[in-house]
Amino acid sequence: MGKLSMREKQISTMEQTAMRVSRVSIAVNALLSAAKLAAGLLASSGAMISDAVHSASDVFSTIIVMVGIHMSGKAADREHPYGHERMECVAAILLAVVLALTGYKIGSAGAAKIISGHYEKLAVPGVLALIAAVVSVAVKEWMYWYTRYYAKKIRSSALMADAWHHRSDSLSSVGAFIGILGARLGFPVMDPLASVVICLFILKAAYDIFKDAIDKMVDTACDPALERELREFVLKQDGVLGIGLLRTRTFGSRIYVDIDITADGSLTLREAHWIAERVHRGIEREFSQVKHIMVHVNPN
Repeated sequence: MGKLSMREKQISTMEQTAMRVSRVSIAVNALLSAAKLAAGLLASSGAMISDAVHSASDVFSTIIVMVGIHMSGKAADREHPYGHERMECVAAILLAVVLALTGYKIGSAGAAKIISGHYEKLAVPGVLALIAAVVSVAVKEWMYWYTRYYAKKIRSSALMADAWHHRSDSLSSVGAFIGILGARLGFPVMDPLASVVICLFILKAAYDIFKDAIDKMVDTACDPALERELREFVLKQDGVLGIGLLRTRTFGSRIYVDIDITADGSLTLREAHWIAERVHRGIEREFSQVKHIMVHVNPN
């Protein structure tokens, strides 16, 4: 077996990092969801049980993320000559659907209790549910920043989606805390109301994840700031007199670049080719998120 190329090594390292973060996420969520479910049952809190279901869905969603990242890291083949990066987007879309369904079930259950109007029959949550909510906020906020850090480091949309899932869980735990506290202060309707609020947070996170994944699947242009950096870098290269056209498009978590550069019209074909080659190699070296560059040379 031959040596891996620098690009293949980079993809392998990114996948290993994503898998390590995902394994931590699964372990933490499994323990946290079990603890919150126990607290919700023992303390008679529907909001905490809903929050536990949300955390349990994180385990499933992280598995989806792991599968998506693994598949997106596969090398290009005859059937997929441009690679498999968009599998990350598919994973993110599946995650958004799971989140939306989870939010709907939680919200509908809470709404049914509110609509019933029998608030006096609602149990008053115990203090254990309050403690569980505080612990959940702290743990999930830490998981958000931990996952977000590595998602930005390896530029993984699926891992970033999982980070926002942690954030939505943290916010839902804040809602659970407020609802449980309100119920303990003599407003029992606050507990199911918290479930409805949790539902809204989850649905918002699902929408954001879904929109981001769709944008990356329909060849949306990359960030204007990155395009400016590309322009500035190319204009500094020897032999480049100007830029006629620069187009970018996202492909999963990677970027494709098409650029027209202007060079001295009296150059030989070989000399013009080497200018284009320097631009090509330079962009690949300096911008790791760029997967492919097409450089076209126009005479001045």
